[in-house]
Amino acid sequence: MSVYERLLKVKDPEYQEFQAKLVPNIDPKTIIGVRTPDMREIAKEVAKSPEKEAFLKELPHKYYEENLVHFFVLAQIKDFDECVKAVEEFLPYVDCWPVSDQATPKSFKKNHDKLLPCIKRWIASDHVYTARFGIRMLMNEFLGADFKDEYAELVANKRGEDYYLKMMVAWYFATALAKNYDETVKYIEERRLDEWVHKKAIQKAVESFRVTDEHKEYLKSFR
Repeated sequence: MSVYERLLKVKDPEYQEFQAKLVPNIDPKTIIGVRTPDMREIAKEVAKSPEKEAFLKELPHKYYEENLVHFFVLAQIKDFDECVKAVEEFLPYVDCWPVSDQATPKSFKKNHDKLLPCIKRWIASDHVYTARFGIRMLMNEFLGADFKDEYAELVANKRGEDYYLKMMVAWYFATALAKNYDETVKYIEERRLDEWVHKKAIQKAVESFRVTDEHKEYLKSFR
């Protein structure tokens, strides 16, 4: 049974309508309407099956959910080099934020030294969702104890007019303000971000339960 056939077996027409509203930049006819737990289950089956390699080579996929299953399969690849190769083959075909955002390869966590050059390459990309994925990986893997000023600089210097790219930059800084406030608040104080990103980062930080009330009040003064 193909991935498409498996997806059809668990489709939900009402969920299809909901997803179409969430992802307005892709054709709603390419959305089957399958919930994330079901897609993850299908990805687990595919990752262990003989059809895995053939499915990963079937690019571009026709359906939104096929792309999500693809990334969920990639996230399970244990060998770092193999995983990165497969991710980089797939990133040019990513065409919306949920596909860019939902999968985090497990092998990345234990290979930060090898991952960092990849992240820098992805963030530098002109392809919106490759850059968005790179920023998200930097946010996931290099905040907290692994933070360095140069990483925040990478994100602050990323410019572009695409809504989904700017939103990711704002999300990065809102999360950085929660995890590395002292090091990253200067980007707000010095207004070093695009004006829209600046305001959105403050908004998201103020909405976060991980940012202290004292810090929230201070951040509001820079709106």
